[in-house]
Amino acid sequence: MTDAVRLDDHDYKVMQGSVGPEVIDIRKYYADSGRFTYDPGFTSTASCRSTITYIDGDEGVLLHRGYSIGELAESSSFMEVAYLLLNGELPSKEAFDTFTTTITRHTMVHEQLATFFRGFRRDAHPMAIMCGVVGALSAFYHDSTDVHDPAQRVIASHRLIAKMPTLAAMAYKYSVGQPFLYPDNSLSYTGNFLRMTFGVPAEPYEVNPIVERAMDRIFILHADHEQNASTSTVRLAGSSGANPFACIAAGIACLWGPAHGGANEAALNMLREIGTPDRIPEYIARAKDKNDPFRLMGFGHRVYKNYDPRATVMQQTVREVLGALGVTDPVFDVALQLEEIALKDDYFAEKKLFPNVDFYSGVILSAIGFPTSMFTALFALARTVGWVAQWNEMITDPDQKIGRPRQLYAGATARPYLPVGQR
Repeated sequence: MTDAVRLDDHDYKVMQGSVGPEVIDIRKYYADSGRFTYDPGFTSTASCRSTITYIDGDEGVLLHRGYSIGELAESSSFMEVAYLLLNGELPSKEAFDTFTTTITRHTMVHEQLATFFRGFRRDAHPMAIMCGVVGALSAFYHDSTDVHDPAQRVIASHRLIAKMPTLAAMAYKYSVGQPFLYPDNSLSYTGNFLRMTFGVPAEPYEVNPIVERAMDRIFILHADHEQNASTSTVRLAGSSGANPFACIAAGIACLWGPAHGGANEAALNMLREIGTPDRIPEYIARAKDKNDPFRLMGFGHRVYKNYDPRATVMQQTVREVLGALGVTDPVFDVALQLEEIALKDDYFAEKKLFPNVDFYSGVILSAIGFPTSMFTALFALARTVGWVAQWNEMITDPDQKIGRPRQLYAGATARPYLPVGQR
């Protein structure tokens, strides 16, 4: 706590975090003044106190438990980042081995879930399947749904992180009519996911180490991003005491929205619309034209007013993957040249429209072989770690109450009911 500010003849404490802007504690403002605050989208409201992720959009900073995202993506692994987000500190070797073994032992899903999948149409969107299947996990794992039991919360957290790759791979396999593959405990978290997605029972699957590392980086870069829409949805659902599987399903539903999780798919579709590098100047001119509805997708960010620190990591990864796979596609040429042209254009610098992580991740995922319909499901797979960490923090927060936003009512005032014959 620091100083106090005075509003309507009442003093309100100013709270200071370890870093970042100060926050005015207005919890008693309505009781004192009879007024609410008006903040559509809650963009100026701190809904919770958190120690997990810090973002400074103006400076292009993203920290997980104090560690920079660039350093984690370069030197760490997704499993280590998962442990960090869940537990607050990087693990010792012994703790890390125990954690990875636990996650590995939970990757299989209940056999009846295969039957559950067959209730969907083959052309169902993978996110529609993920919403339903993840929500249904609570019907299969009754022994980890008591949110008041710390031991059950840990088990549920491990199950969600471990089973999400299996479920995402099953969603893909179902859409292409191929048989499901069981997990292989000899592989890494990311390598196992690639095998379950692209392997077939008829022959061994060789995990490409460059592709595996690229996917691991993508998972790290999407693991958590503070109080975004889907994370806030998970916290809001959890504030009612809903079981963790239902809360994560709610987060998946929110992530499905094109304004949130669908940005990398939109960026790739834009690159395909441009088609060839020679058309880039035409589309850049359109992006600058205020009267043209066209927008360059994958540039700029709601939070970052500087270069997205996650995009910096992806720049080199794009080239590594394309080189390793020997992929030749005009779309990738468009992406690389558009990036180069935009970074040199004063218009984009003045508008702070830098390439973001979605611009690069869509290109990488497409090169690896994922259809665009799977992009958001992969986002959900990675973000589950952050959702689980945020949900656990919310459950144990002594200040946490059931979410109940207020409103500025602008409808009809009280009026009498008239029978239908008198209207």
